[in-house]
Amino acid sequence: MSKKETLKKWALELGFQEVGFAVAGFLEDEAAHLENWLDRGYHGQMSYMQNWFDKRLDPRLLVDDAKTVMVLTYNYYPGLMQKDATAPKISKYAYGTDYHYVIREKLNTIIERARELYGNFTARGFTDSAPVLEGAWASKSGIGWTGKHTLLINKNKGSFFFLATIIMDLEVEEDPPFVTDHCGTCTRCIDACPTDAILGPRLLDASKCISYLTIELKDAIPDKFKGRMEGWAFGCDICQDVCPWNKFSLPHSEPAFQPKEEMINMNKSDWEEMTQETFSRLFKNSAIKRTKFSGLKRNINFLKHTKSTKEED
Repeated sequence: MSKKETLKKWALELGFQEVGFAVAGFLEDEAAHLENWLDRGYHGQMSYMQNWFDKRLDPRLLVDDAKTVMVLTYNYYPGLMQKDATAPKISKYAYGTDYHYVIREKLNTIIERARELYGNFTARGFTDSAPVLEGAWASKSGIGWTGKHTLLINKNKGSFFFLATIIMDLEVEEDPPFVTDHCGTCTRCIDACPTDAILGPRLLDASKCISYLTIELKDAIPDKFKGRMEGWAFGCDICQDVCPWNKFSLPHSEPAFQPKEEMINMNKSDWEEMTQETFSRLFKNSAIKRTKFSGLKRNINFLKHTKSTKEED
């Protein structure tokens, strides 16, 4: 088999769903958009988005003499959901073990196997852990298109998946880019966003996004968002939940992403009365630990003292 076929076979065996390849180079089309987005302050307190501007646009600055960007998707759509509809909501991607640990190990396995077969070469694997514009590379490698909510959509799998990349100086045949936008005239994600964070097609003011407010924001959540959080305490899935393409989402088969039964069964009071001890035990290897106990309590208390928009209506 060719390098492309071999690498893809290994990736699929490790549980990845989609695999594509693109020639490493400067992302010229994305440069102006990123600069304008930053200039408008849409990144909020995520100051790290201003760092490594050149590296975000050119993977050859992350891996010397990089020739190929391998892009992979990993499904996280859960088969089990939180049982209490009134409980503070947790984004689906955070139900199980922190994806960074799970996916990074799989990327390293692919790199190690490739070195055994093709000799020593330089490669680095990333999953939301470096200045890489994964969505742009996913489109360039033929995996999907950027939806109006700014997330990548795959025509057969929807959008409930993680994106990962392997940047390497190994030359691999590229895939044709995905150039068709299948969102059409649909604006469900824009219309459904309760904080009006999606300003227009593919333009997100992250400082208004519920995921930002509950995870990235370290200060108090501004009062202007009272009654507009729709019960979300960590992250938000609204724009994905309403997307018609996610009718194709199927439950993942990754054991590490299975939620703890205790977390799934927690009712509203359990969340509101959670202690530091319970938080540390329950979310030891979870992405939820990123917000820390104090951050999660802040979010839950913000929800506790505000009505939802539905209640107001």
